[in-house]
Amino acid sequence: MIKHVVMWTLKDKTKAEELKKAIDSMKGKISSLTDIECGINYNENADCDLVLISMHKTRQDLDAYQVDPIHKEVGVLIGGSVSSRHAVDFEY
Repeated sequence: MIKHVVMWTLKDKTKAEELKKAIDSMKGKISSLTDIECGINYNENADCDLVLISMHKTRQDLDAYQVDPIHKEVGVLIGGSVSSRHAVDFEY
C-alpha cells in the first residue's frame, strides 16, 4: 500500500474550506484511489494550512491517480491558491 501525503500553505486561508470540499469530492470517483482524507490545520504556529492523505494499492495506482482528469481539475483549483507545497509518498 502507498500513502501520498501533501501539505500546502495557502495564500488566503479563507479558501481552506472550499479546497477541502474539492479534495473530498474525489472520494469514490477515482478507481486508483483506495481512500482519501483532507484536513484543515487549526494550529496557528504550524507551517501548513491544509493536508491531503491519499491511499493507493500500488505505485502504479498512485501514478494513475496523478494523471486522472478529476485529480488534475482539483489540482488546478488548488494550485492557484497555494504559496508552498510539500509532498511525500511511502509504502506501508
